[in-house]
Amino acid sequence: MDSYELRIQYELSRWKQKIMADSNFFQTSAKKVQLKIQSLLPEQIQDLLTKAVKNMMVLFMGGSTIFNGSGEEYEALSIREKDLMLDKKLNEYKKISAVEGAGTGAGGLLLGLADFPLLMGIKIRFLVEAAKIYGYSPKDELERQFMLYIFQLAFSSDDHRKKIYQVIENWEDKIDENPQVNWEHLQQEYRDHIDLAKLLQLVPVIGAPVGAYVNYQLLEQLGETAKNAYRLRYMKQKGELM
Repeated sequence: MDSYELRIQYELSRWKQKIMADSNFFQTSAKKVQLKIQSLLPEQIQDLLTKAVKNMMVLFMGGSTIFNGSGEEYEALSIREKDLMLDKKLNEYKKISAVEGAGTGAGGLLLGLADFPLLMGIKIRFLVEAAKIYGYSPKDELERQFMLYIFQLAFSSDDHRKKIYQVIENWEDKIDENPQVNWEHLQQEYRDHIDLAKLLQLVPVIGAPVGAYVNYQLLEQLGETAKNAYRLRYMKQKGELM
């Protein structure tokens, strides 16, 4: 194992500790506020947000033109080079998401609601890029299932996040079982995780800066999760992690 792989091993250990840790007092309090706000939302808006998640995920699993390209240009890269390429792609997507969030946040209620599916699309495109960089074909349905587990790991509650991590950590051992994503759970966990931040985007005056900041941070969160999930698979396949 070279020095860079030793570094990866250490960072994966820290990442696992972070995932397995319970929410702090501030995060728990924010969750209570979020649930209170959700209870005040008109049912039509709640349905709209839920359908936006469902429709995007159905489109994703059904196949799409965004799966074009095999990622052959990344095949000869070392794990260090793949990490650097992912960081480069992530920076591009964070900027795109920030611009999109600022634009919809400044446009009032209707455009603010439109940000929800638009941001979903940006996240899915980033995950497709991440899969190709690390040598996995997004055209493969099983790989798309893995990408959705990454998605859930990035945007879920404490308890669900810990369960999802176990699936990802043992993916190669369980791959013959073809683990299927629980759609209803995915939708609810994602909505619950980001609703508070996205609802602030609908507030006049602060909508634009909040939208830009929140979208940037959500892509950062997804990027860290995708990078470490694929690193974990790499190290497990090399037999460097037990």
